[in-house]
Amino acid sequence: MNEEATSEATRKMQFLYALRSKGVTDARVLGAMEAVDRGPFIRGLFAERAYEDMPLPIACGQTISQPSVVGLMTQALEVTPRDKVLEIGTGSGYQAAILSKLARRVYTIDRHRRLVHEAREIFADLDLVNITAITADGSFGLEDQAPFDRIIVTAAAEDPPGPLLAQLKEGGIMVLPVGQSDAVQHLIRVRKTPDGLEYDELRSVRFVPLLEGLGKDA
Repeated sequence: MNEEATSEATRKMQFLYALRSKGVTDARVLGAMEAVDRGPFIRGLFAERAYEDMPLPIACGQTISQPSVVGLMTQALEVTPRDKVLEIGTGSGYQAAILSKLARRVYTIDRHRRLVHEAREIFADLDLVNITAITADGSFGLEDQAPFDRIIVTAAAEDPPGPLLAQLKEGGIMVLPVGQSDAVQHLIRVRKTPDGLEYDELRSVRFVPLLEGLGKDA
């Protein structure tokens, strides 16, 4: 094994160890995160920090979440190979790429046309053919494809948006951060049962706010 291959193997081991140490233990989630290189999703000055467990800025004033948070949110979603998943907040596309390795189909929405365009290019380069990326106001979900088995929101709302709850299938799970953008936010999991909605609080987080309407570039 040459030096470059050894370095790559060491980096992957350190990456997976960091995920496990933060509580990401699901074998399928770890396998998906090992299979999807975070590098292509980060451009410019911060590209060399792609393999650190930290959030990083991307275009349009947004961020790419730290890998451990991506892993914990994905793990909480309990995705199965038959699931149709809706993601609100495409961002860099990294979270959707992880989900594409676990689900049957992924629909991802972002209010910034530039982010959707760049994410589509990466999905094509990585041959991720089961992702559909759309420029739209994610707070309204994607009614024409509903209901969804799983919904994940990567921006913080004060409360789970009503349209998204309505588009979640009975027996489905939604994971999202809730709370004011300038205060403590909590990652919660919502299960839709025949008797109503069940809520679990998972951990404290910090995400950009979920905003209505399209971005200025759209």
